[in-house]
Amino acid sequence: MSRLFRDLTVLREEVRDLARGYGLPADVRGRLVLSVTDLASPEFEAGHPVTLTTVYDGTHGAPQLNVTLTAPRAAGPLRGADVPLTAHVTSANSVTWHIALTGRDTGPAEKALAAARSSASLPVQEREADEELRAALARADSLTSDHRLLKHELAETNAGVLALYVQLDERDEQVRKAHGRVLRELEDALRPPPPKVDGLELAVHYAPADPAAPTGGDLYDWFTLPDGTVHVTVVDALGHGVRSTRGAVTVTHAVRTLALEGHPLHSILARTHHLLMPFNADLMATVLLVRLDPATGELRVASGSHPPPLLAREGSAPEFLEATGRGIGFPSPGSDAVLRDRMEPGDLLLLYTDGLTESRRDLIEGESRLVKAVEQHSHRAIAEIPDAVAGEMHTVVLHADDTLALAMRITARTPVTPARTRGVRRLPPQTRRADKRSIG
Repeated sequence: MSRLFRDLTVLREEVRDLARGYGLPADVRGRLVLSVTDLASPEFEAGHPVTLTTVYDGTHGAPQLNVTLTAPRAAGPLRGADVPLTAHVTSANSVTWHIALTGRDTGPAEKALAAARSSASLPVQEREADEELRAALARADSLTSDHRLLKHELAETNAGVLALYVQLDERDEQVRKAHGRVLRELEDALRPPPPKVDGLELAVHYAPADPAAPTGGDLYDWFTLPDGTVHVTVVDALGHGVRSTRGAVTVTHAVRTLALEGHPLHSILARTHHLLMPFNADLMATVLLVRLDPATGELRVASGSHPPPLLAREGSAPEFLEATGRGIGFPSPGSDAVLRDRMEPGDLLLLYTDGLTESRRDLIEGESRLVKAVEQHSHRAIAEIPDAVAGEMHTVVLHADDTLALAMRITARTPVTPARTRGVRRLPPQTRRADKRSIG
């Protein structure tokens, strides 16, 4: 069935009658009426007629109604995808709606349309318009409810995801702390407690560059030799982490073995280098060796590229004990000579790594501050001195590094009269050479 229309109101009534006759749901009916109106209105305004064609198709499975709107004089192609009920474009000036029909007699369409028109009084049409409006509002309400539910579910999902991230972050932090504790315990196991020696006090401070990863290349070892002399080794192995810790442990163990075998102090660094290089050619470490006889106060120092120890005597300014040499893995490794001095009761000797003096990236300034820090805190109990000095040095940290500070102080001994053998350069920190290099 096909009809020509020149009036929008008549066309809308025809479409509504058609929908009623075929028993289309109110929402489909409303969409069809609006779609036909949207496409036909521009044509009527331009004075062009349109044709509405309806075909009932019951030959292919479920029956369907095919409704075609044709605008012969349309200025451009009709856009069937831009209307409430999407249509298929069949030609430049035609669109077709394929509407599925369910639960109705498949008899002639003309009978259904005639019955629809005969009952289509004005009140009926108004009721149908109300039905279409209610269907549209119900659909809108349903979409609004679905949207609200979706937002609620999305908010709950986001909250759950956020809570999961928080839990994962907390769990990760717990794992990092547990990992750090385990590593710290392993580190502490590698750091021997101070030996108990009459007339001598010992204390140490160690802090890793990263508290969550307490492994590092700063390590020390102290023990008493058979003759009663206390031997102290301070090592700063290149790098950070477990690899540098392994290198530092290897050096301290090699030094301990050679010292207990009775090798002269001046030869130990070179021997250590030659022992370890075949097994670890990449190893580089600065090393400081100190021997102190608590009974006489005799002090000997051998260095391999390591920062010099600082000796604070009662009644005088602290002084650096300069001993020269090259570290493990350096060219021409070994100590050049052994520096000799003597400590009196109350004298304090501080051994350290460069993380203590280079935290502000200025070695000369760091050594100057170290002298002041030792002067300020040397009167304290020995157990407090390393921590107090490190705290004073690290009020501002521009370069985080592993830090080691080890303090030794003679408390009392039998007076001795032999003259001291010097070999110490007592220079103010600011006049020491500025081209000193260190690793770690």
